[in-house]
Amino acid sequence: MATFAKPENALKRAEELINVGQKQAALQALHDLITSKRYRAWQKTLEKIMFKYVELCVDMRRGRFAKDGLIQYRIVCQQVNVSSLEEVIKHFMQLSSERAEQARNQAQALEDALDVEDLEADKRPEDLMLSYVSGEKGKERSDREVVTPWFKFLWETYRTVLEILRNNSKLEALYAMTAHRAFQFCKQYKRTTEFRRLCEIIRNHLANLNKYRDQRDRPDLSAPESLHLYLDTRVEQLKMATELGLWQEAFRSVEDIHGLMSMVKKSPKPSTMVIYYSKLTEIFWMSSSHLYHAYAWLKLFTLQKSYNKNLSQKDLQFIASSVLLAALAVSPYDHSYGSSHVEIENEKERNLRMTSLISFIVDPKRESREVLSRASLISELVSKGVMSCVSQEVKDLYHLLENEFFPLDLASKVQPLLAKMSKVGGKLISASSLPDVHLSQYVPALEKLCTLRVLQQVSQVYQSMKIEKLSMMIPFFDFSVVEKISVDAVKYNFIAMRIDHLKGAVHFGTMDIESDSLSSHLAILADSLNKARSLIYPSVRKQSKLGDSWLGLADIVDKEHKRLLARKSIIEKRKEEHERQMLEMEREEESKRLKLQKITEEAEQKRLASEYTRREEQRIRREIEERELQEAQALLLETEKRTKKKGKRPVLEGEKVTKQVLIEMALSEQIKERQEMEKKLHKLRKTVDHFEHAKMDEQAPLVHQAYQQRLQDERILHESEQLKEIELSRQHHAGDLLEKNRLSRMLPNKVIFQSKIVSRREAEYSRLKNEREERINQLVTMRKRDREIKRKLLFYLKSEEERLTKLQEEEEARKREEAERKKREEAEKKAKLDEIAERQRQREREIEEKKERERKEALLVRSSEPVARLADPVPPSRPVEPVAASAAAATNAPAPGKYVPKFRRSEPPAAPPSESSNDRWSRSDDRPPASDRWRSDDRRSLGGGGGSRLSSSSSSWSSSRNRG
Repeated sequence: MATFAKPENALKRAEELINVGQKQAALQALHDLITSKRYRAWQKTLEKIMFKYVELCVDMRRGRFAKDGLIQYRIVCQQVNVSSLEEVIKHFMQLSSERAEQARNQAQALEDALDVEDLEADKRPEDLMLSYVSGEKGKERSDREVVTPWFKFLWETYRTVLEILRNNSKLEALYAMTAHRAFQFCKQYKRTTEFRRLCEIIRNHLANLNKYRDQRDRPDLSAPESLHLYLDTRVEQLKMATELGLWQEAFRSVEDIHGLMSMVKKSPKPSTMVIYYSKLTEIFWMSSSHLYHAYAWLKLFTLQKSYNKNLSQKDLQFIASSVLLAALAVSPYDHSYGSSHVEIENEKERNLRMTSLISFIVDPKRESREVLSRASLISELVSKGVMSCVSQEVKDLYHLLENEFFPLDLASKVQPLLAKMSKVGGKLISASSLPDVHLSQYVPALEKLCTLRVLQQVSQVYQSMKIEKLSMMIPFFDFSVVEKISVDAVKYNFIAMRIDHLKGAVHFGTMDIESDSLSSHLAILADSLNKARSLIYPSVRKQSKLGDSWLGLADIVDKEHKRLLARKSIIEKRKEEHERQMLEMEREEESKRLKLQKITEEAEQKRLASEYTRREEQRIRREIEERELQEAQALLLETEKRTKKKGKRPVLEGEKVTKQVLIEMALSEQIKERQEMEKKLHKLRKTVDHFEHAKMDEQAPLVHQAYQQRLQDERILHESEQLKEIELSRQHHAGDLLEKNRLSRMLPNKVIFQSKIVSRREAEYSRLKNEREERINQLVTMRKRDREIKRKLLFYLKSEEERLTKLQEEEEARKREEAERKKREEAEKKAKLDEIAERQRQREREIEEKKERERKEALLVRSSEPVARLADPVPPSRPVEPVAASAAAATNAPAPGKYVPKFRRSEPPAAPPSESSNDRWSRSDDRPPASDRWRSDDRRSLGGGGGSRLSSSSSSWSSSRNRG
């Protein structure tokens, strides 16, 4: 692991490694710096390092490294500068998106380049072989090699960013933006599997936020901004799910949105609710839940009418018509008829769940299936003024299907209205968030409803009817479809009818005069007659006495209305403030109460757990003792009963009897009883055996007599049957002879016809045989050509493989020769160096020997002239200096023909050696210092100018001896 004194050094080192092409080493160096605990304080350099780090991760597609680095950087800058983390993450996502788009464009360019007319002219043999072997197209191969890795990395990028930002309250907007971009990625490239995983990831993040509420940076969902971001994310998720056709995931998204709204207890914006209910309509329509689809349309109508001030009259008419048609499309009978109690309870729970999703207020005193029904929905439409907004065709259709009674021509009146409605629809201009309104989608359901109404009304008038006439009355479907519809209607007790295909008639059930249908029919007739009477004889209205006071009533009502609205708004504000204060107080009290309750519950749980374990132990011990006592008593009673029956002496009550003793007594008694029972059975078996043998002896003559009688009867029957068969054969033979005589006249014609058939079949056989031979010849030729192509292809592959193998072997041989040559050169170079070193050492030994001889000679000279030196005056020391200087100069001057190093050639002349330096050979051990042994100046001094050096050294040596 590399360590750096400053982060700038790591960045410079990474750039140097990138310049020489070692990106992996650069990435590892930056990763070591980021994950190190030494650099936990944020600084601007760390941000630059992170930018370079994410660029390397994207370039090398290392998602794991990127995730680790971002997690460590989040720890560094979470509390100091969280905007830096936001910039790094945005840069990371931008780089990943750009590289994925570049890969996609590159694959598209490759595909366009391959899109030529003459494929054989442009393709290389390698491409042809690869296409033969792999069997895939060029686009699939380019996508797999170029596009897929980058798409995988981009998907991993989105997952990493969402995982890092999932519980960060300061980067909620970035979390929402990342989720939206991930949704767009799934939508753009039709990634349904990744979209499901993305929805599950976001759902788990929200569940963990609710589960772990004690996290430090956890987002507060009660805040309006956080709620708005989370709701927008779920709404976008709902939109993408519907556009991708994932209806199950869309319904889960609806449940997520409803869970968020119920969690916060605050109503979101009307625009969000409009999108929510519009997607609900699509989901319920795709799931064929027409009742819930109609309720969702009703909520949409209410929202648009209440909050959309720009809603035009035409769009309002479209929406109202859709609401009414959706309500009419619901089946007019209850599907729970004849269901079991479990199914009814499941349906009730489902209705309650859907009611909460639609946010429809249910009366708790009534059952949900009674509230969520077709009749209650239509009454709700009438009460909320939907009927006044629908178009005239839809209103006429509603009156025909729900209020009028035309059993014979109902379908003929409904059909033109349905034809008009099927052409109505389009985009809502003033309500852009709503889906396109197409009334034609309700036409099949309305045709089915019209069929049911016709069957219902006909069943009230007729007892039976021909199938042809009923089919003419219902022009929408064939009679087979009408039969299926009627089967469902009869199943759910909507009508009573049966179809007799043998007679071609339909029979309807009989209805009494007191039945609900006829009574409603009579009530409708009475209402119609009352309307006609009121039209013929209109009632005279009395003149109002308040006519004079009505002039200023409108202004008064308007002012009063405004005053009431202002007062209502003030009251609402006060209520909201009071509710907010109460909620805060309740929240504080609730938190205190929950803490205290938690402490008491924990103590109580511990006490109850210990008490429960103690009681369980006592109970188990007591049960074991009671069970043993009961078993002993049962065995005692059983033994007493057996002994009383056999007349034996029972067990005395005063005796102390244990369970083991009783078990042994019971076993002995059972063994005795089993032996006695075996004796009785043996005796009984002998008795039954004798009785059966006696019966068989008595039955033998009777059985033989019955067998003889049966043989005689069967012989007589066989003879009579044989005579009848002979007579029938004679009659058949006579008839066959007559038939033969009658057909003998046709024999020539039969022969002619047979010859024609045979000749035609022979010609057909020969033609087919020739065609088969030609086809076989073609197949043989094609297979020969295919074998030839395959043989050539194999030969080409084999030759190519041999060529590559040969090239590889030549390359390996060349490398081996190169390595051997290098080894030889190194060995020769080493031998030369060794030889030079040996020569150098030999020369140094010779010099040392020469120096030793000269020293000995000087000692002999000094020892032979001591008296002369004592008699002569001591010469001054000045003349010695030029001699020493000349000796040093001679020493430094290179000898002719001797090698001098380059650094010695350019040096200035050395200073004259001092006495201490010249006295280096006067050491007690007579050895030069180790540090001066290999110096070249010593070798030069010994090689040339030896006379002066010897004189100076000998004089210095003698003087040192005299001083000593």
